[in-house]
Amino acid sequence: MGAKDHKKHSMEDISFALVTVSDTRTEKNDLSGTIIIELIEKAGHRVVDYGIIKDDMEMITAEGERLLSSEEVQAVIFTGGTGIARRDVTVEAVRPLMERELPGFGEIFRVLSMEEIGSAAMLSRATAGICNGKAVFCIPGSKGAVKLALQRLILEECGHILWEAGR
Repeated sequence: MGAKDHKKHSMEDISFALVTVSDTRTEKNDLSGTIIIELIEKAGHRVVDYGIIKDDMEMITAEGERLLSSEEVQAVIFTGGTGIARRDVTVEAVRPLMERELPGFGEIFRVLSMEEIGSAAMLSRATAGICNGKAVFCIPGSKGAVKLALQRLILEECGHILWEAGR
């Protein structure tokens, strides 16, 4: 079966959880979170959980564990904390929760980012994986990065990822 045949089996009406990781953002100024929610809903999916947490390893891991154990959530997006600054610990907090990593997600994200922002794309540690049959994405928190990740990767493949993970 080819990729086009597999995509026919993509899940629809996906329930997403969104976690913004930031020491400074609030619901009033989380423009990237707002963009993510709008794109998910425009694509016919739902955001069933949304929150903002600090750049803190234990808090991020605990939130990931909570969301990945929820029967209501099918996919989790962490936005922010994926760079190389000392406080950027999202990847370190979430990666141990993954049963399988999808290295192609980060690789393709950086290639697409390179087209938009140039060599600074190498500073992103965007990653994705599977945990408990759910898709998990860690993406940068800039407005451009979330649009790129959602429009070109996550919304295009999440249904297929979930179908594959459930086989």
